[in-house]
Amino acid sequence: MVLGIKELHQLVQEEKLVERLSTRELENPEGAGFDLRIGELYEISGKGFLGVEERETPDMTLVATYKEGETIRVSLKPHTYYLMKTIESVNMPEDLLAIMTPRSTLFRSGVYLFGGQVPPGYKGGLSMGLCNFRNEEFDLEMGARMVHIMFFEVKGKGNLYRGQWQGGRVTTDQKETQV
Repeated sequence: MVLGIKELHQLVQEEKLVERLSTRELENPEGAGFDLRIGELYEISGKGFLGVEERETPDMTLVATYKEGETIRVSLKPHTYYLMKTIESVNMPEDLLAIMTPRSTLFRSGVYLFGGQVPPGYKGGLSMGLCNFRNEEFDLEMGARMVHIMFFEVKGKGNLYRGQWQGGRVTTDQKETQV
């Protein structure tokens, strides 16, 4: 079952389910979840690796960071994949799972956001892929609403997230053993 806004606002207030929500999302959100904003944008370069027991992500270079009260625009290069991190962070309880989907303006513009699920027990910032599939640049303003997050109740016993991405880091420093 998807949680509604009244229950989500209560969880934000009492449990800090989502931190640093915009005024819009605190006062008048749309749908059954919250829109989250782009806070950091990274360019990706180099080789990555995902093995059975080890992994290493490509190099990440910070392109832009949201600064409250400043207008910062970036141009996404054609056919280029980026990583973005939201301004907001989450504190997932053991009985909720979140799903993130892109706002429709992005895919209507030829840009796609690769979101996913946020497991029970995860705490930290949210990172996801962003790709400009077009043959021309796409301009983006830091702090823009990019992704919609919805929260679902987990019925029965689940397992809490125990992975190394806890806390919201965006890349590995070197090859590492997966937990």
